[in-house]
Amino acid sequence: MGDDSVTDRRAPADVPLTGPRPRPPLQRLRPDEVFAALDVSPRGLTAREAELRQRRYGPNELPAPRRQGLARRFWSQFTDLFAIVLLVAAGLTFVAYTLQDPRDTGNLQLAFAILGVVVLNAVIGFVQEYSAERTAQTLQAMVPHTCVVLRDGERRELPTAALTPGDVIVLEAGDAVPADCRVVEAHGLTVNNASLTGESAAVGRGSEATDASAVLDSRNCVFMGTTAVAGSGKAVVFAVGADTEFGRIFRLTQEAPEQKTPLQHQVASMARRVAALAVAIGTIVLAVRLQSGQPLVSTFVFALGVMVALVPEGLPATLSVSLAIGVRRMANRQALVKRLLAVEALGSTTVICTDKTGTLTQAEMTVTRVWSGGGTHEVSGIGYAPVGAVADPGPVRDLLRTGVLCSDARLLPPDDGAGWRILGDTTEGALLVAAVKAGLDPGAEQTAAPRIGEFPFDPARKLMSTVHRFPEGTVVCVKGAPQELLARCTHLAGGDTVRPLTDAARASVSAANDAMAAQGLRVLGVARRRADAVPRALEEAESALTFLGLVGMFDPPRAEVSAAVRACRRAGIRIVMVTGDHPLTAEAVARRVGIVTHPAPTVVTGSSLDTMTGAALDALLAEPGELLLCRVSPEHKMRVVAALQARGEVVAVTGDGANDAPALKHADIGVSMGASGTDVAREASVVVLLDDSFASITTAVELGRSVYRNIGKFLTYLFSHNIAELVPILVATFVGFPLVPLTAVQILAIDLGSDVLPALALGAEPPEPDTMERPPRARRERLFSAGLVRRFLFLGIVQSIGVCAVFFWQVHSSGIPYADFTKDTPAYHKAITLTQAAIVVSQFFNALAVRTDRESVFRVGLFSNPRLLAAGCFGIALMAAISYAPPLQAVFHTAPIGVVDWAVLVGFGVLVLAAEETRKGLRRARQKEERP
Repeated sequence: MGDDSVTDRRAPADVPLTGPRPRPPLQRLRPDEVFAALDVSPRGLTAREAELRQRRYGPNELPAPRRQGLARRFWSQFTDLFAIVLLVAAGLTFVAYTLQDPRDTGNLQLAFAILGVVVLNAVIGFVQEYSAERTAQTLQAMVPHTCVVLRDGERRELPTAALTPGDVIVLEAGDAVPADCRVVEAHGLTVNNASLTGESAAVGRGSEATDASAVLDSRNCVFMGTTAVAGSGKAVVFAVGADTEFGRIFRLTQEAPEQKTPLQHQVASMARRVAALAVAIGTIVLAVRLQSGQPLVSTFVFALGVMVALVPEGLPATLSVSLAIGVRRMANRQALVKRLLAVEALGSTTVICTDKTGTLTQAEMTVTRVWSGGGTHEVSGIGYAPVGAVADPGPVRDLLRTGVLCSDARLLPPDDGAGWRILGDTTEGALLVAAVKAGLDPGAEQTAAPRIGEFPFDPARKLMSTVHRFPEGTVVCVKGAPQELLARCTHLAGGDTVRPLTDAARASVSAANDAMAAQGLRVLGVARRRADAVPRALEEAESALTFLGLVGMFDPPRAEVSAAVRACRRAGIRIVMVTGDHPLTAEAVARRVGIVTHPAPTVVTGSSLDTMTGAALDALLAEPGELLLCRVSPEHKMRVVAALQARGEVVAVTGDGANDAPALKHADIGVSMGASGTDVAREASVVVLLDDSFASITTAVELGRSVYRNIGKFLTYLFSHNIAELVPILVATFVGFPLVPLTAVQILAIDLGSDVLPALALGAEPPEPDTMERPPRARRERLFSAGLVRRFLFLGIVQSIGVCAVFFWQVHSSGIPYADFTKDTPAYHKAITLTQAAIVVSQFFNALAVRTDRESVFRVGLFSNPRLLAAGCFGIALMAAISYAPPLQAVFHTAPIGVVDWAVLVGFGVLVLAAEETRKGLRRARQKEERP
């Protein structure tokens, strides 16, 4: 969306969230001036005026994400470099067909077969990505669908899309805020801005004018995507759709470029190398055969066969299916992957930048400690379920009863499969749960002492007071910030006694408060006083109070997070907490889950990042210690992610709020929350955790690493047989044999028939036990590493010895001179049949050999992968059909082979397995000697 449309959709006297701002700003106006500035009355817009404004400003919706059309997205599957290599191979093969006798359709069949492989691979990738995207779209749940609006002075429930600047909306506890609004009436209204700021604490909202320069910091504004957790109020809409703060973050997300995964870079590099090698060797073969006097056309076709032999036609399809298997495995473990290549990228992760609220924690405030009368009472149980108990609850029941009466929240029992829930402020909800654990019934307590007056929470004084009618008289109940409350108290309750609040008593209360705060607890003070009548003034209500005690609470970490963090540490993955919350709160949670283990972690705030140069930020990130980034904005998160990537890190970013979306999009791998996450965050990410569990990330990393290792296994498997296909052709060239030992159609039958299923079975191998004990590989590490190349060259050469032996043994035993061989010579048919069969049988044993990198395959179990055995047997059965079935003999120009031939081929296959087992044994022995 361009700037013109953004400007046009703002209200005439709006407070824009970005860019130049018309004066006077709405947050600095009194409520009556706000109505005048937006040209609306307190009764709301008329139906006619609302319709006119909707035409001008458009619907209250975020623009649909920019997506390519289905046809274009399907076509993009063909732009992968490996797909291009295969398309070029198909084109050259078709050229070879046109240069030959039209009755020889082998190369034509080969060309269409290669094209079929490319199309199949494109379909697999397109279907997987499209289906994952459709699943992700069903998770849209953040922006509310209806809201209560004043139109013509009447309350109406309307779709949120119908809102327009100037509308007056009504907010109640539990409502999601549907647009950016200026509050004009508030009754204890508090909102949770976690989806925008990352801070989980509810913040109060009032209608008074403020001098705040930033709209997001204004206490008289509420924003789309946030939630009213307590109280009620009215507000006037001043920004809708993409002009909201939510929309600003959405635009940041859309502007962030798509990041290629490490595997995409590796596959592209591999395709370039394979293409260059194929062309180079094909050119050499062409030159050698031309110098030996061979005809140009037949020599060109021969050279094309060499190039086709070097291209692993089955690799793209095998890679896509292997990744798709990884996608299904991750889905079974509650991780939805929207792009196939993201599976492997997770396994490459070196740094996880994680949010706190809702990602590491349960977003369920829980009371864990109550201090009263000089004694501390532990509270067991976590979350909103009232399961647990208060140790020695008698002395703290009055305190908790007072806290319940001074609360607007409601504790809701399980319903329709949902667990216990809080309607209202989560801090008040924690008090209700603690009261139940102490044996109180919140509903009965509130009924027995009805509320007859209140002084709502005010962020300036940090207190809330309510007035209740007890049988014995009027009582004022107060809760809030301990120090603010303590300043208004004159007495201290302790057990059954009340004594004056001396300086020493004040010091003990302050010490207890400091001890709880140092442990990362959010601390509330609770007090009360008897009154002869309902206080009319705030100062009267909140004076001469009796201090009852302190309540310490925290947002508990998810139970599974600590183990997940330990697993990431063992795997060499660094975890950096990046949150909008307070540093003390962030550090406390980080210590509980194991992200912080040292006494003095590095804590950096967003304001510090603002003044930090690029070099200073790089130096900060280069330090190996534990790092917490607190009070950060979306721009800060993006900057940190970019700086980590510049250092060569593979960065995964987790989050659930709209404030996380830009960093999710910019990261190598963005991981959002499916159940509690915003639609903007889910759109920006490539992995969605359906259970919102950080532990699922660890599982996904393990599966991603397994995918990468399995890719290495089937690459070794595939390229070793490419060597076995190429070497006999080169040997035939240099010894002057006029025909190819393996035709192009046979090569394709091996690549797409015999070898695909075993390669897939290797790609589906489960993670090895030490997968998460190894450090992550570097971003610059090549898929075609030196070790992998040495391994498949070794296996390929061993296979080639057997293949060349059986081919030239058959040619020699026929007694026919090389120059007399033609394509119709029966001995030639049997020789090429033996060549193909030798590769297929040796590949059966090769597949067993490459299952492990270092351990002997006999230790993991020769028959422990039944799918691999079945796939290998299928390849041998297919080879037998090509050898014996007349229709296939006609296609492949093959001949039957005898029992002795099969025995010789099996012997060569065993030789491959024995050679690889010997190599691994020598490697283990060498590593054992190198250990100290």
